[in-house]
Amino acid sequence: MRTAEKNRKSTETDITIKLNIDGAGNSKINSGIGFLDHMLQLFAFWGRFDLEITTTEADLKIDIHHTNEDLGIVLGQVFKDALGDKSGINRIGFGSVPMEAVTATVNVDISGRGSLKLAIGQGNSPVAQEGYELKYAEHFFEAFAKQLGVNLNIKIENPNQDLHATLEPAFKAFGIALYQATQIDPRRKGIPSTKGVID
Repeated sequence: MRTAEKNRKSTETDITIKLNIDGAGNSKINSGIGFLDHMLQLFAFWGRFDLEITTTEADLKIDIHHTNEDLGIVLGQVFKDALGDKSGINRIGFGSVPMEAVTATVNVDISGRGSLKLAIGQGNSPVAQEGYELKYAEHFFEAFAKQLGVNLNIKIENPNQDLHATLEPAFKAFGIALYQATQIDPRRKGIPSTKGVID
């Protein structure tokens, strides 16, 4: 079982995340940001990850920026710890999910080089929901990508004013793509890189 637990405490937040990559999609998430909690529940379900997130301190009275970004940081770190040297994994994954007119496509490569490319197609600009804005999702994904060391490319086509309908397929596709990338290929012996190392 590939599991890990990570705690990160700063002057702004205190976050603990427990992860089982080879889980069943069960989650218990209390970040203090209700909208993000729901998105991460979808991510865990479609990725088959068992995920527990507890935030005991958060500077939400100011805004949600630090807590949102720190959640991305810790989630990326706990995935990195659980994957270890990444021996035998597929490394690359893909997911595409529609929701009404919106379609989100996510490509990942756990290459050791963290980067985010978020492309939003033509459509209506999503309106903030429960204080959560599209920019916060971008900050979350960027923090995750840098900490895990994953190329994370997300494309959202036909966004609409409903932020929920715009981001829900993205988080579902994110879970599906990361599930594929983290699965063990029984034919793969060793590190999935011609260099013999992922760092």
